[in-house]
Amino acid sequence: MSTVICVDGPAASGKSTVSKLIAQKIGYLYVDSGALYRIVTWLIKEDGCNMSSTEEIAEFAKNARVDFLPKENRVAYEVKGREPGDNIRSPEINALVSPVSAVPEVRALVTGWLRGMRSLGNLVVEGRDIGSVVFPDSVNRFYLDADPDVRARRRHKEDVAKGFADSASEGKVKESLLNRDKIDSTRKAAPLTIPEGAMVIDTTEMTIEQVADTIIVNIK
Repeated sequence: MSTVICVDGPAASGKSTVSKLIAQKIGYLYVDSGALYRIVTWLIKEDGCNMSSTEEIAEFAKNARVDFLPKENRVAYEVKGREPGDNIRSPEINALVSPVSAVPEVRALVTGWLRGMRSLGNLVVEGRDIGSVVFPDSVNRFYLDADPDVRARRRHKEDVAKGFADSASEGKVKESLLNRDKIDSTRKAAPLTIPEGAMVIDTTEMTIEQVADTIIVNIK
């Protein structure tokens, strides 16, 4: 059985960047669970489903397909032979992903995909319910958090760097993040929570290197 390092936390807490760096440093595969929910959200939107209908979303999830393959230090996702790229990172998908990912059928689908990736090797998996629901048996569980203003600044900077024409102000980004936190932490299916026994790390005033090194020295 492969080793799984779980890195949970709210949006823009540093999970992705830190997890990628850890994977590079110790030779594991980086897994972005959030991207899978984004891909499903993007596919549902492209299909023309009613985004406010949990029934339509649940039905679509039954037949959604994504292919997984190891690629350098990560698990790559492909839809019909192509990686979705920044199509799944737009502010529009940011606003839709939490309601879609709250649908139990969508969570069950992605959880199954993630657990199946253990066959690919040792993993660093980041998300919101990795240590609490997806891999509750892992002895390596970490939870990252940061001040909301810092998180908003990070996300706004990312959006601007990616050239999204409809990038909102930092204030609007913060409002969106807090709203997403509320949805993620209060949903009935696998809510965002600190896994029991997880090491909590406040990344507000830490560099990416410091956070990654803190996790690495605490890996069991």
